[in-house]
Amino acid sequence: MNHTDISLVRRRLLGAATVWGLTAPYLAYAAPGQGTFIERTLHRPVPGGVAVLDLGAGGSAPVVHFNGNRVLVIQDADQRWKAIVGLDLKTQAGQHSISVQGQSGVAFQVGSKRYREQRITLKNKSHVNPDPQQQARFEREYEEQMQAYASFRTEGPSNVVFEKPVPGRLTSPFGLRRFFNGEERNPHSGLDFAAPTGTAVKVPADGIVTIVADYFFNGKTVFVDHGQGLITMFCHLSAFDVRVGDRVSRGDVVARSGATGRATGPHLHWNVSLNNARVDPAIFIGAFQA
Repeated sequence: MNHTDISLVRRRLLGAATVWGLTAPYLAYAAPGQGTFIERTLHRPVPGGVAVLDLGAGGSAPVVHFNGNRVLVIQDADQRWKAIVGLDLKTQAGQHSISVQGQSGVAFQVGSKRYREQRITLKNKSHVNPDPQQQARFEREYEEQMQAYASFRTEGPSNVVFEKPVPGRLTSPFGLRRFFNGEERNPHSGLDFAAPTGTAVKVPADGIVTIVADYFFNGKTVFVDHGQGLITMFCHLSAFDVRVGDRVSRGDVVARSGATGRATGPHLHWNVSLNNARVDPAIFIGAFQA
């Protein structure tokens, strides 16, 4: 993408603020020099990434679905509607399409991407192969989390350019193919940051707390619903600073980092989900260096 393209995308991202009623201080936060999530994904949708699709101008916000899930829709500076489509890691390369209520669908291409491997040794063997009771617990907890990820509020996010929730360095990137004690398990669906136990975990946008729980694999966990299918999750926490139903604002402390659940040491695991698809949180971080 050349400089002219990037400048145009920046202007359009700032224009999208009119949909969410964002104020000048937020616009400065998305200033030149900070990669925006649109810049990082424009014309480059891949598994674990985001597709930005034009829906045309005028009228009210189109109702869009992808794989049966409602999709985040914003309006740019040219008053054109854009669908921001999350693509999970299982998305196949090739042609896909979104459905648009009252209109024809929009097709788009997804490229391929190969993620690296990570091999981890755990002393607690049950965190690799749980016993029947632990497996039953995990399945109950998994269903609760899937319901939270699938939620959709029509209220839009306060912002979509984020700051890291903790100041520590990145220790594990998104998408790693993970092997625990030599056995392949689900790929890494978020980012891990180094964070000593007790580090304040700050929420990247306004939202409503939907889960505060202690899970078998995730340990202490917080979910925040930011609106229109944009959900963030924080886990392996040591303590909570919020309760279910709390409304939080960008920068509020929601929890403290720790090493609970399936963890080899203190850190923060952070997920971002769009239309029930876990995507790379790095796409959303305004100023980020791994």
